[in-house]
Amino acid sequence: MSVRDLIVLGSASAVPTKARNHNGYLLRWDGHGVLFDPGEGTQRQMARAGVSANDVNWICVTHFHGDHCLGVPGIVQRIARDGVEHPVDAAFPASGARYWERLRHAAAFRDTDVIRERPVSGERMPLDTGDAPFTLVARRLSHPVEAYGYRLEEPDGRTMLPAELDARGVRGPLIRRLQEEGRVTAPDGRTVALDECSVPRPGQKVAFVMDTRLCDGVRELADGVDMLVIESTFLHEDAALAAEYGHLTAAQAGAVAAEAGVRHLVLTHFSERYPAEDEHRYADEASAVFGGEVTLVHDLDRISLPARRLAVPERGQD
Repeated sequence: MSVRDLIVLGSASAVPTKARNHNGYLLRWDGHGVLFDPGEGTQRQMARAGVSANDVNWICVTHFHGDHCLGVPGIVQRIARDGVEHPVDAAFPASGARYWERLRHAAAFRDTDVIRERPVSGERMPLDTGDAPFTLVARRLSHPVEAYGYRLEEPDGRTMLPAELDARGVRGPLIRRLQEEGRVTAPDGRTVALDECSVPRPGQKVAFVMDTRLCDGVRELADGVDMLVIESTFLHEDAALAAEYGHLTAAQAGAVAAEAGVRHLVLTHFSERYPAEDEHRYADEASAVFGGEVTLVHDLDRISLPARRLAVPERGQD
């Protein structure tokens, strides 16, 4: 059974608290695991969440501030210690390659050769995901150090219509051939095309946006996604500080989600400056401008992707 969900391993910003670990997010997608921004303590949080190094296929670092990368040494060494055999691709800003090298080899250990480095550069860079069931794109953001957000997309597909298949006598192995080849010859000799028996099915999409000011990259990453995981470090009363330090407020995150047509807004990366009793204000500010589902995360939360969008009827179909 396929699983598509987000496991929150940490949700603090620069300073961890008693309740919130440094950043860390594992997106599980049909047997593939994408680990975003492993901050300090991520290895232990993974143990608490019941996931292991073998669940990681990608490590995606948005930038090289400590709360987003100080867990890299532990994750790399755990991948080596546990004998992970599959390739683990590591995406990170190319401009911070010296930091990656220090983190990658921060201590003495029996190294592994499964990690494949994928430095990203430019305004927008697609990454080769091989046979994974999604594409992955890095998009530059606006922060005091070079930072990137990431967007995963499942290719659009088609939903088969059983009644239409049955009416044309397309059954069993013929259905698979129809899906793969686009047309088949039915038992009665008729040629049946794929679009006669199916409708388009939009692929699911997820965006991961950490430290940044509002910019075109944020909007491009968020456009039409099913789930937007986004930093909301500050409340609106500190919008000037957010702009100065290269961050977003919860209200800005909500406005982005509303403008982009996001389905589920996931708020994270909270500043320690606000007391725990004020946490609800993040969701309140975002919900004031965004009418969709809003989740204010806590460590070890598991958040499922929204149910798949309904297939899109083609012209002439009800």
